[in-house]
Amino acid sequence: MDTIASPCIRNCCLNHKDICIGCLRSLDEILLWGKASEQQKVDILKTVTQRKQQAATHKPNSQ
Repeated sequence: MDTIASPCIRNCCLNHKDICIGCLRSLDEILLWGKASEQQKVDILKTVTQRKQQAATHKPNSQ
């Protein structure tokens, strides 16, 4: 049975909202990961994807 790999990229640092700037998981999501069900992991990864999309749309243009 395949397990879902952690999105951790070993760039761990929490921002002011307790979101890791490396993997974009919240502190609670990071702490839950080791004991999370496969469905919970899928849900966390969906949330991470949404955070990535939000971050991309809120980046200032750099020219």
